[in-house]
Amino acid sequence: MRCGYFVTLILFFSTSMVYSQKYAILVHGGAGNITPANLTNQKIYADALDSALNIGASILKKGGSSVDAVEQVVRYFEDNPLFNAGKGAVLTQDGKVELDASIMDGKTGLAGAISGVTDIKNPISAARKVIEKTPHVM
Repeated sequence: MRCGYFVTLILFFSTSMVYSQKYAILVHGGAGNITPANLTNQKIYADALDSALNIGASILKKGGSSVDAVEQVVRYFEDNPLFNAGKGAVLTQDGKVELDASIMDGKTGLAGAISGVTDIKNPISAARKVIEKTPHVM
């Protein structure tokens, strides 16, 4: 099993008000085995989490939907080896990568999910396609 540096419950909360528009963004960068030695990389993780927040905030400030923001933030996590998603995912007992993803639109109640995929770079986008292109949830 691959061991990585993960920061338990480093949560960054950002709130912004744009006239009458309010939104909040909360990101969680994963969890894992935290030791004093791991904490030397804390700034790297904090900077990466801040980048994720900026991606989401930028989409929302431009009038994008919450689903657009969530998809792009999760894609960032999936593409960043620091995080337990996509590229940085923990391997199975067999040494393979199996990924799951789900996304829900709180406004419409629609949801999409995929599970156990091994050959999709950004599973969150595949989960969104389940919402957009099928009558299914998974």
